[in-house]
Amino acid sequence: MIPLYKWPSTEAQKRIKGKAYIDAGIQVKVSQIVEDVQDNGDRALLRYTHIFDGCSMKKEDLRVSEAEIEAAYKEVDADFLRYLCQAKENICNFHLRQKREDWLCEDETGSYTGQIFRPLQRVGIYVPGGKASYPSTVLMTALPAKVAGVSEIVMVTPPGKEGTIPPATLVAAKEAGVTEIYRVGGAQAIAALAYGTVSIAAVDKIVGPGNIFVALAKKIVYGVVGIDMIAGPSEILIIGDGSVKAKYAAADLLSQAEHDQRARAILVTNNQIWAEEVRESLEQQLLELPRQEIARVSLKEFGAVIITENLEEAFTVANYVAPEHLEILLSEPHSYLEQVRNAGAIFLGPYTPEPLGDYWAGPSHVLPTGGTARYASPLSVDEFCKRSSILSYSLRGMRSAAEPVEYLASIEGLSAHGQALSIRDKEENK
Repeated sequence: MIPLYKWPSTEAQKRIKGKAYIDAGIQVKVSQIVEDVQDNGDRALLRYTHIFDGCSMKKEDLRVSEAEIEAAYKEVDADFLRYLCQAKENICNFHLRQKREDWLCEDETGSYTGQIFRPLQRVGIYVPGGKASYPSTVLMTALPAKVAGVSEIVMVTPPGKEGTIPPATLVAAKEAGVTEIYRVGGAQAIAALAYGTVSIAAVDKIVGPGNIFVALAKKIVYGVVGIDMIAGPSEILIIGDGSVKAKYAAADLLSQAEHDQRARAILVTNNQIWAEEVRESLEQQLLELPRQEIARVSLKEFGAVIITENLEEAFTVANYVAPEHLEILLSEPHSYLEQVRNAGAIFLGPYTPEPLGDYWAGPSHVLPTGGTARYASPLSVDEFCKRSSILSYSLRGMRSAAEPVEYLASIEGLSAHGQALSIRDKEENK
């Protein structure tokens, strides 16, 4: 059963802080894989795909063909395509509102400054695969890039043993505007996107969730390319006061616990009677869950029910955890929104369960985990754009700045900086 703690006990604080997952052996292995791909390109990719995915391929098999993508449409049913396209529309509509506009600001001298926004040219999206299919992750990573104006969206995903990619994943990629698909996963795929091989050209940025091998590989290549974040296990924190049915809260905790044995599901409440009802409902619903063993380990080892004195204390706990997903199951949830400082995505009220964010509502479900919501944000259009500053000074504006710039430059011992202005001033006076 999920353990229960009183706040602010030492046990409660230790539990919600989480456990760092650092395996020196995996770190060494990932570094070796990345270096191998950097040195040996496609040969390394094919070798690791055989070792980790049990799939033997030739170099020409790495890229998924247009014929294979077209064939995938015949293998998915009409309902899947209909719902996928509606989810696509929701996601695009949300991200269209994030687009920024160029701006310029002119002063009294006729000089102006501003910013322009330009999309990245080529990005890589990582989509977990192998035995599973995650078309939702395809939409949630590719569509913000598409809306931003990225012209080349490259998807990598692990193949099955026969070298196949799930049809649902391929259809989602086509609908989302992915321009290239490669059947390669793990740290080797991240290295290929970062450094390039004969078959896979390097990208400017890599986004998308993955296992510990993928996360560590992204960390290694950061700087060579941009990355979105170092993603960890999924997590949810629910704040409740007993005004919402206990079975709702239990179902939402399980929606994250079933992801992974290391997923974190935390309930914070000032109502201990309701907390016990949620715990009982968890046990009942677990019995009917196909992935109950995974969820049970998650709840027992990483989950928690935290009892607080009041709701203000509950939000203190939530802001300390800085969860990926925060559900506010209170009688008047909107009135508490100002108390939230740290959260990846916020779900308000009894009829906004977290899975709406995973598949349907619009915001990307690629969110900061492991407490990084203290400083990080969800994947958005901004991740696929870069800003350039614009400066254009008139002669009058330059002259008005010459004296202060020369003075400030002299303080730093950089006389040529000041001279760059004074030489123009003298020349224009001739």
